[in-house]
Amino acid sequence: MMPNSLLWAVDVYGRVYSLSTAGQQWDHCREAHLEFKRITAVEQCCWSIACDHNIYLNVHASDVPIRNQEDTYENQRWNPVDGFSDRLLPSDRWQWSDVTGLKHQPLVDFQLPSENWEWEGDWYIDENFGGEPTEKGGWTYAIDFPATYTKDKKWNSCVRRRRWIRYRRYKAQDTWVKIPSDQTGCLPDPFNDITCGGWEITEEPRGCLVLWAVSLQGKEVDVPGEVVQISSGPGDLVWAVLWEGHLLVREGIGRDCLSGSSWVTVESPSPGLGAVHVAVGVNVVWAITKDHKVWFRRGVNSHNPCGSSWIGMVGEMVMINVGLNDQVWGIGFEDRAVYFRQGVNASELSGKTWKIVSVSRDNDRSHSCASASSLQSAGCFFGGEVRVQSQASMLSEADPESEHIVVGALSPPEMADEPKPRIPKVTSDSFISELVSDREGQISHREAPSAGPSIPEEDSTEKEGEDRASPAPALTPSHSGGMDPQWSNVDLEEAQTLLMSPPGGDAAETCSLSSVATYNLTLEEPYAQDEHPKWAWVSGGGCLVNCHMQLNWFSHCTSTALNSSMQAMSLSITPAQTAAWRKQIYDQLSERSKREMENFMHYEQAIEQTVIDIATSVWVKKGSMQWWRNWKPYKWIDVQFALEQFSAADGNKDGILFIYYTFNDEKKYLHVFINEVTILVPVLNEAKHSFAIYTAERTKQRWPIRLAAATELEMQDWLALLSVSCCDSRGINGPPSKQAIWSITCKGDIFVSEPAKELEASLYPTPCDQMFWRQVGGHLRIVESNSLGVVWGIGYDHTAWVHTGGYGGGFFQGLASSTDNIYTQTDVKNVYIYENQRWNPVTGFTDRGLPTDRYMWSDASGLKECTKNNTKPPSPNWTWVSDWTVDYSVAGGADKEGWQSYHGYKTLKDFVRRRRWARKCKLTTTGPWQEVPPVPLCDITIQPCSPKSTVEQVALWAISNKGDVLCRLGVTSLTPGGSSWLHVGSDQPFKSISIGAVHQVWAIAKDGSAFYRGSVSAQNTAGDCWYHIPSPAGQKLKQVSVGRTSVYTVDENENLWYRHGVTPSYPQGSSWEHISKNVRKVSVGPLDQVWIIADKVQGSHSLSCGTVCRRLGVLPMEPKGHSWDYGIGGGWDHVTVRGNAMEAPRIIMPPLTDHSIKHSAPRSTLDRDPTGS
Repeated sequence: MMPNSLLWAVDVYGRVYSLSTAGQQWDHCREAHLEFKRITAVEQCCWSIACDHNIYLNVHASDVPIRNQEDTYENQRWNPVDGFSDRLLPSDRWQWSDVTGLKHQPLVDFQLPSENWEWEGDWYIDENFGGEPTEKGGWTYAIDFPATYTKDKKWNSCVRRRRWIRYRRYKAQDTWVKIPSDQTGCLPDPFNDITCGGWEITEEPRGCLVLWAVSLQGKEVDVPGEVVQISSGPGDLVWAVLWEGHLLVREGIGRDCLSGSSWVTVESPSPGLGAVHVAVGVNVVWAITKDHKVWFRRGVNSHNPCGSSWIGMVGEMVMINVGLNDQVWGIGFEDRAVYFRQGVNASELSGKTWKIVSVSRDNDRSHSCASASSLQSAGCFFGGEVRVQSQASMLSEADPESEHIVVGALSPPEMADEPKPRIPKVTSDSFISELVSDREGQISHREAPSAGPSIPEEDSTEKEGEDRASPAPALTPSHSGGMDPQWSNVDLEEAQTLLMSPPGGDAAETCSLSSVATYNLTLEEPYAQDEHPKWAWVSGGGCLVNCHMQLNWFSHCTSTALNSSMQAMSLSITPAQTAAWRKQIYDQLSERSKREMENFMHYEQAIEQTVIDIATSVWVKKGSMQWWRNWKPYKWIDVQFALEQFSAADGNKDGILFIYYTFNDEKKYLHVFINEVTILVPVLNEAKHSFAIYTAERTKQRWPIRLAAATELEMQDWLALLSVSCCDSRGINGPPSKQAIWSITCKGDIFVSEPAKELEASLYPTPCDQMFWRQVGGHLRIVESNSLGVVWGIGYDHTAWVHTGGYGGGFFQGLASSTDNIYTQTDVKNVYIYENQRWNPVTGFTDRGLPTDRYMWSDASGLKECTKNNTKPPSPNWTWVSDWTVDYSVAGGADKEGWQSYHGYKTLKDFVRRRRWARKCKLTTTGPWQEVPPVPLCDITIQPCSPKSTVEQVALWAISNKGDVLCRLGVTSLTPGGSSWLHVGSDQPFKSISIGAVHQVWAIAKDGSAFYRGSVSAQNTAGDCWYHIPSPAGQKLKQVSVGRTSVYTVDENENLWYRHGVTPSYPQGSSWEHISKNVRKVSVGPLDQVWIIADKVQGSHSLSCGTVCRRLGVLPMEPKGHSWDYGIGGGWDHVTVRGNAMEAPRIIMPPLTDHSIKHSAPRSTLDRDPTGS
């Protein structure tokens, strides 16, 4: 499931409509009181040009408000008489200034930019400085202006300053707002075309939009001609169309030059016929010529924006638009219907066929479906050439610059005395073909079109247009009279128009019109009841569609007709005929199966079944693989692989796994009992399709069995079969329980473990290395749960997902997977490599380093060579979706070219430098996860509770990828996805959050400071205010987890801290205590149990990073515990036990002898340090 997004369109009356990807009708944008001529949409907003030639903006409503922080600094200097006061020296900065002190910024000078903004509150003092709370008043001190400020006052502190903050909020959402003229500057003339894009320009942060516009005089940025239409894509592609039909391409667009540097001319696709419309995406360019033919430009990308050649496509369109994922929409020439290009994907950018969007509008009285080629109209539509009498009046050549075109036609004699209908005349429209024709004063002759299909599938050939579908039937003359229809005033002109001649008359000449055609006027019914609206413009820039989505835009008509025809056909079929057909089909299938299987009788059976006795049977599956011999010489060895599974009469199953190999000409084998396998893990490997098999003993040694299959499909088949066998041997089937413990590997694979009651026992807990983990379909970065079965996750691309209650998915599909609640899931992440350079006095910085230097292209450590060409996606499941680009978002910042020194700042002694390159890759899989639109998240927390809890709503808090604090409303065990987001105000962005069992909400800000949210309860969901909690001395925190009474945090140096003094009367606590080091993440459960992801855990051969560990000895009177028990690892990145509220049974233990104490002691204990050091 993907979030619902909108396709926007404008009809010939200038009315704006939107169509949701989950909807089946056009919704009228009733907030638009004006008529519009152009619209360009992105995911967050829409821009448009109205009939008054002004630009309007519509920002879509969101659960996260649009807020802007205003700040100013109050500066003071100390003097012996007054102490600190606002009496400053003449050389000092302003009393009220910006952070630099160069700009005068008193509080009274801050005004709202327009009436669409409102203040959230009054000015207040910022009492946070570098993650630490300041003294009351928020002052920071320094020796002089400007200098380094500290929060502590010293004897030589002669100046001080404090920061004042105020927020303003954008309130005009989901309404059309006029852009003030003072923001657009002094314009030479009104705008005629507008396009929005550039939010994915190379190295540009997402959310930065670039708006291009064309004036009525065709003026643009240093254009070598007069532009009539322009289009920009999400990236750095910008194309424009000139009046004479040539195409322009903007070059030099980049992060430091959003407007580009120069124009390059590209010839029209069709010789002799200029282009009239162009649309661009990320890597595609579509164009339309004057004869309404559609063309596709091949070879277009960021490095070659001009492309290589044109391909003619089937269909006749008047305009075309490219949206997200390079999906294509158009408006048909004959019927003015909206068409969608099916089959567009990364491997086939041109798609396969056009499909009409056949849905009704919300103001249509009739929702019945008729032929898409019908041209019945209650008004007019934009476009083309219309059959008129030879006496038709033409565009006057007196004012060649004018775009106002008056159209007239003689009426038949019998209709001469009847009232003449008013024909709308729209100027500056989208259909440049008519404008060009009128501008050149050309008159063309067009035969009456014949009936035929709308637009079929095409077979593209380079530089050649294909056979077009026959156009729809010609219009019949209208003999309606009476009252004039109500036309809108989208820059319309009235004209004395005569109706068309009756059929059978003399051959008529055709006149090319500027954006208006004369049609029969159905005056008996208003336009709102028209079943076939005529569209003038469409924009899919904010419509998120991919090849996996099931849209409801096309089946609305066909399903009704199909059902009726099937029902009619079924009435004529007798039961005897049905039975005869079934028998005939069965006989034919049996004969074909027998005939086909004869060709495979000589093949060796892959699965053998042997009946040992009546009560037991054995299944054997064999195969060939490679096994990693992890002793010298380390290498992959070809082995034979066999799985023997035993099935008993009582339904119990077990099995043995054999691995046969040869060593020094001696045949040997390894064997593993299936009921001893604790986990099967796909291994992240660029060259091999490999996975690891762990048992309890191998988990303890960090020494798994690694196997590699020849293909990805073969590996997935084996993984699925082995996983099912392991689950069958342990009697575990179906979806995860509500108490399940969830974990995620660094590869993004999701695992769950069903906890035993003795897992959290205080005396004899179940060892972690004996826990059985099974994989769940999907791909996530973070997962959180609670004991009511509410499970949420976050992907690498910050997309939120909620667990549907299903199981399986991924490579389990069809084998051990639920038949429903499985959805397509996608994820996107970046792969990074580093370019390293060294300075020399001759050439400066160059890629020629010293022999002792790291590779000139390497990973972050510099120990592995990683070039652009040899760097592959993380695994074969991932595919590249972008090119390599310089990453400017590195810690410590970078210069204009992305370079940074290794210590984060540039000095004169810097002889080496590096910059980071990033490339996006995408994964598509399936799993029991459903997307929660539309806010991207970076952290999430769910309130832990007991299994018998009767709470009506589950408290769920989250942090958006921009740092906003959110609270999810409507979350229950029956509706785990909730209903909407509630924004919780904060003074600064956050990065981690956690809620405890009694509504204790703790959060970590991006600057590493800790905060506690006061007065949060079931009745007061969002609480009242934030309390700043001092961080451990000299540390910046990065993650927090809150249980029933315990609060744990992890700092950026991987230290684990425990908060002392947390009580119901004083929930903020009193101090921090260091517990352990080398801790990556922590999870505190509803029983205050503490689990972590630890680094540098000692194994049999080396240190293991990313190991799941549990804190032993955690008791109500000893919440810190005393040692660690090590579980599965390494390679793990996340774990959550917040759903495990299963308490161990309370039993009275006999006195322990010395021998029993020694025998039951933990195998791996460590006081304060999981590394063993």
